[in-house]
Amino acid sequence: MQYRTFGRTGWQVSEIGYGMWGLAGWTGSDKAEVLRALQRSVDLGCNFFDTAWGYAEGVSEQILGQLLKDNAGKKLYAATKIPPKNRIWPSKPEFAIDDVFPADYIVEYTDKSLQNLGVERIDLLQFHVWEDGWANRDEWKEAIQKLTDQGKVGAWGVSVNRWEPDNCLNTLRTGLIDAVQVIYNIFDQNPEDSLFPLCRELNIGVIARVPFDEGTLTGTFTKETTFPADDWRSTYFVPENLNSSVDHADALKPIIPAGMTMPELALRFILNNPDVHTTIPGMRQIRNVEANIAVSDGKPLPESLVQELKGHRWDRTPTEWSQ
Repeated sequence: MQYRTFGRTGWQVSEIGYGMWGLAGWTGSDKAEVLRALQRSVDLGCNFFDTAWGYAEGVSEQILGQLLKDNAGKKLYAATKIPPKNRIWPSKPEFAIDDVFPADYIVEYTDKSLQNLGVERIDLLQFHVWEDGWANRDEWKEAIQKLTDQGKVGAWGVSVNRWEPDNCLNTLRTGLIDAVQVIYNIFDQNPEDSLFPLCRELNIGVIARVPFDEGTLTGTFTKETTFPADDWRSTYFVPENLNSSVDHADALKPIIPAGMTMPELALRFILNNPDVHTTIPGMRQIRNVEANIAVSDGKPLPESLVQELKGHRWDRTPTEWSQ
């Protein structure tokens, strides 16, 4: 496992982190498998875990809390998120921060997450949605400074809405945000334009989420792929999106190097960018953990391939189904 300095925090974080969305609300046997997969990741050097209260109303946080307890002798970085008070993902520009992140609510959910994680201090606490129009409001600034002064939070971050990487730039310039979580993958290269350069300038930690484009970059979807009604992807991969996604993935297949899978190429593309400090694939099974962490071997992609992958950039804007 290779490690990178997480911005101005100075933390040495594993470049393959662990995305914990989808690990909660399982039956007992499934939860046992999840815990084994999590422990295997720790054994292989993963030390950065990203969860949220919104993942099954704290259950995912509690699973991470168990992992922290089981590995009390190791430094594992716990990152979680405060859910929007109105429970709407993503936020919209017209939303008032008073309805999404009022000051007393920020404090309340910090305490909830502390309890779920079983820790006295959260390493990284992120806002689960964000609007840059809130950058100059004093209430959130005073709340997070108070929580930091109390020792309850080590660093603060924003998780940027899908396909809106620039919807946080003024917020980052306040100097109060230590990290940003953004969708970045072979298709979603927009963060390279404005967000990553600013993060470089301000020495802000960067978490790349959705490395496999919600599964498209595993190369396993077809235009006939369907999802169970209770799987959120059933409303995300509407025909318009599924068909385009499969077309983009199919266009990528001819340039995958021999002996490499599409998921491996997807992760290597992200790790090839030094502006990214960690990426957080979701991993439910041990075999996924082992395959993804094996990519962290310090070997860069050939520059000619990187340039070819740049041509697969797919600029998208939020829609009714993009969530």
